[in-house]
Amino acid sequence: MFLLGSAYPTAKLGLNESIPPILFGSIRMAIVFICLLPFIKLELPNKKYLLPLLGFAISMGAGVNLFLYLSVNASNILAPIVIGAQLSIPIAIIFSSLFIGESVSFKKWILIITSFLGIILIGFDPKIADEILGFLLICCMAFFYASSQVFSRYLKELDVKFNSAFMGLIGFLILLILSIFFEGNTIEHLKNLNKKAWLLALHHGVLCSLMGHMSMFYLYRFYPVGQVLPFYALFPVFGLILTFLIFGEIPTLIMVTGGIIVITSVFLLQKTE
Repeated sequence: MFLLGSAYPTAKLGLNESIPPILFGSIRMAIVFICLLPFIKLELPNKKYLLPLLGFAISMGAGVNLFLYLSVNASNILAPIVIGAQLSIPIAIIFSSLFIGESVSFKKWILIITSFLGIILIGFDPKIADEILGFLLICCMAFFYASSQVFSRYLKELDVKFNSAFMGLIGFLILLILSIFFEGNTIEHLKNLNKKAWLLALHHGVLCSLMGHMSMFYLYRFYPVGQVLPFYALFPVFGLILTFLIFGEIPTLIMVTGGIIVITSVFLLQKTE
């Protein structure tokens, strides 16, 4: 969770090193694909997995990274978007109910509503007035993250390394094309990246994506999902702590109150049957 939480302040550091946001996401996905390439078989799975696999790759590889880095780039303060990213869990549960037919208990609906109320409360913070674009973009990221979780339900029988490598390849290609069209001068941007920028990109690709996300899949081999997922609510705690240590950013009372409501709701939501 520390590694997942570190993605937000280190993304800001990377963007401060003049890495264009969409290109940052493309580099991250390229690193994921290159690192996993030696450990996978280069063959397509059964046809029944192709559509959900493509949906997962587009949602997680392109959508999540696109809106994550655009959000960080558009924001002067990180606390609201770190907390806003937690919306992915209630949205994922709603999507699971709508598209997979999973039942959602009355208690879960109450917690889902509570989590959204916490986000609304943060939206009333006067400091958010100039940060509304970043806040909306992180909500889009949460939408794509939730979508990727629904697609992943259809991919349980596939190798996690293959899924992640395919996600890295598709995400890299889509984001690179978007970067070329919207950011331009891609070759010049790559030439101008310094060592610090490359180290931050490696941090996101290796530590955040591979070690952070794949360590959760590793825990699923030994513990029930219900015991692992509640710890996901800890990542914004580490994210806020690191944001304070790196940038000296102190959340307002409204942000803290809304954050506690959101994080507590998400934590209980993942423990509720």
